[in-house]
Amino acid sequence: MNLIPVTNIVNALVFAFIGIFIFTVAFIVLDKMTPYHLWKEIVQEHNQALAILVGALSIGICIIIAAAVH
Repeated sequence: MNLIPVTNIVNALVFAFIGIFIFTVAFIVLDKMTPYHLWKEIVQEHNQALAILVGALSIGICIIIAAAVH
C-alpha cells in the first residue's frame, strides 16, 4: 500500500532545492547591488531597519519563487 507516491516526494524535494538555490542566488545578487555588506551591517552593526528591510525582501523573493515553481 503506497499512500504517498515516491515521485511526488522526489518532485517536492527537487523543487524545494531549486527554490532554495534561486533564493540564494537572488540574495547574493541583492548583496552585491548594495553599497555595503548586508550580513556585516545586520550582524555586527546591529542595523535593525536594514534587517527588517532584508527580511521583507526575502519574503517577497520567496513568494515569487514559490509562485514560479508551483
